[in-house]
Parts: sequence; C-alpha cells; structure tokens
Amino acid sequence: MIFVDSGIWIDYFNGTATPQTDYLHDILGRRLVCTGDLVLVEVLQGFDRDRDVEQARRLMSLVEMITVSSPEIALQAAANYRTLRAKGITVRKTIDTLIATRCIADDIALLYSDRDFDAFAEHLGLRSALAA
Repeated sequence: MIFVDSGIWIDYFNGTATPQTDYLHDILGRRLVCTGDLVLVEVLQGFDRDRDVEQARRLMSLVEMITVSSPEIALQAAANYRTLRAKGITVRKTIDTLIATRCIADDIALLYSDRDFDAFAEHLGLRSALAA
C-alpha cells in the first residue's frame, strides 16, 4: 500500500509533472493506493471551482481513505516530533508529523515531495514510496 500526501495530489490535479506525479499516474488502478482524511481536507480546500472540487473528490474516493490520527498516533507523533527536535530538526507542520507517524505505525510507504518527511525517513523508519 502507498499513502499519497497532499502535495502530490495537488501537483497531480494541477498537471505538474514530477517524479512523484508520474509515479502516482503509473500506479493508480494497478497498486493499492491510500490517502488520509487530513490530506483530503488539504487538497479540496485549494480548489476555486466547485466542478474541480467534485472531480478531485470523485477520483480520491476511489482510493482507500485512512483516518490519520487517533489518541495513540497523536501521542506517538508528539514523541516523534520531540525526537527530531532533539536532533536539531524542526518539522514545520503538525499534519506532516501525524501523517508520517501513521505511515510508520502501519508500515505504509509514503509518496511525498515535502522535505519535512525526509527526517522521518532518515531517523524514524518512514518508507518512501519512491525508494521502495
């Protein structure tokens, strides 16, 4: 299973060609793809037109939707954040900390482009979908 982060979906819907969007295009319908409820919010809130929101919502409804946080994930995410801070690394977004922690906990590879996830891969065992 591969969890797709919001930055990849946004680039995909905007028609931005990147290694990550090319990979997403190649695996849709061929591999098990998932995303998260918080990712859905981030992606859909960026559209200006209702027609575009509906089209994106329909496509994203075809992939498995994961609830990103829970009390256990929240506690682990806080611990992961503190671990990275102790190493001099500051993760810029709480949502990214939650997503990375959920993927680590469930051993799901993450398709991402946001550099904040690199620290989770390097120090906490997050699997990058492109490296897998």
